[in-house]
Amino acid sequence: MSDPSETFATPRVAAGALFLDEAGRILLVHPTYKDTWDIPGGYVERGESPAAACRREIAEELGLTREPVALLSVDWAPSEKEGDKLLFVFDCGRLGGDAERIRLADDELDRWKWVAIDELESYVIPRLARRLRATAFSDVRYLEHGESIRRHADER
Repeated sequence: MSDPSETFATPRVAAGALFLDEAGRILLVHPTYKDTWDIPGGYVERGESPAAACRREIAEELGLTREPVALLSVDWAPSEKEGDKLLFVFDCGRLGGDAERIRLADDELDRWKWVAIDELESYVIPRLARRLRATAFSDVRYLEHGESIRRHADER
């Protein structure tokens, strides 16, 4: 008889920070190790909560001390290359004057920018654009591949 735990999902877990400015634009960062933009964040370490990982990543990547305000979405986003993933997006409030204090982690990021929601496809991969659009101006969402499961149910 096989071990039942061999069939349990063991997803990678990541946490991202969503910052909006007064105009409703999203703060994106440009990682040095890939061609597209992203929101601040990264993988959760063993024994770390997603909120703690978000807080740590903000400090490491932006040089800011910020607390996640609320959970905005959880996205089930398996990848052929990386396997199953659960991606948490947290509302991290408005930056206001803190934006002037951003100090990027030179070894990870080379620039940051405020981007309008309708321009996301020019900066991020399609699944992230869907996730951010579904997340930015709504209540907490459970998503699959960046889309509401309600949408999937309507297609049946």
